[in-house]
Amino acid sequence: MDVESFGERSAHQQNAGASTGGPLSWLKQTNRNPGLVAFVRRARRALPGDPDFGDPLSAAGVGGPRAAARAADRILDRYAASREVSLAGLQLWQALTERVSGQPANPEVTLVFTDLVGFSEWSLRAGDDAVLKLLRRVTQVTEPPLLHAGGRIVKRMGDGAMVVFTDPATAVGAVLAALDAVKTVQVGGYTPLMRAGIHTGRPQRIGSDWLGVDVNVAARVMDRATRGGLVVSNTTLNGIGEEDFAALDISVKRVRKQLFSAKTPGVPDDLTMYWVRSRGTLPDDGAPDAAPEA
Repeated sequence: MDVESFGERSAHQQNAGASTGGPLSWLKQTNRNPGLVAFVRRARRALPGDPDFGDPLSAAGVGGPRAAARAADRILDRYAASREVSLAGLQLWQALTERVSGQPANPEVTLVFTDLVGFSEWSLRAGDDAVLKLLRRVTQVTEPPLLHAGGRIVKRMGDGAMVVFTDPATAVGAVLAALDAVKTVQVGGYTPLMRAGIHTGRPQRIGSDWLGVDVNVAARVMDRATRGGLVVSNTTLNGIGEEDFAALDISVKRVRKQLFSAKTPGVPDDLTMYWVRSRGTLPDDGAPDAAPEA
């Protein structure tokens, strides 16, 4: 047996051992063991905070834990126990941050949805340049009163937006100011008409977004304002005290169902909706949104 053949066999055996039985190989295989990964994931559910923290929804938004989770998602092996252990630490960090801030996991908030009435039909005739100009102008005049009042814009959706407030009265005042501001916008002789819906509840906060039944209800409340203006739910109206109500100088009128109209999908049976306008500007009873109640 020559020396070269013996050396080649030794090197081959060493490489084979490193790939099948070395410490690094054992750690890699153990780290990706499905049983271990599943065990760590189950253990995370016993820890404080969101056991699914680290997914794209929960890691969106600002804050150290979320930024670290986004980095971990890019760097760490998605199907490894080490990833789950790392996210467990970030999960605890996020839970501790929320606890120190004194904010409950699902606080009561007031949700606002807005969009422009008849925007799609107008945009087909106006063209992209006019549409972009209009949307920019609408954003310039509507967002300042919302932000100044403490609202947080969760998302912009073409000609509309979703905004969250901590107080119902503040939300109503800010939205009324935004609706008035839209009336000053004109592009090519066209003045847009905005509608808004407000509902107060306890949606699920996931990262920088809000999800759940109350979010859907807020969107359905906005849908009732078919000719523009502001419609709110009874939960929002009940959250406005007498002093705030007087300070807002608003009038309220119940939105009545059209005769033989179908039940609004996604809305609880006990939900009542109301027009809210500055005094003296409520729609007539003959308007579609204020038809006689069935």
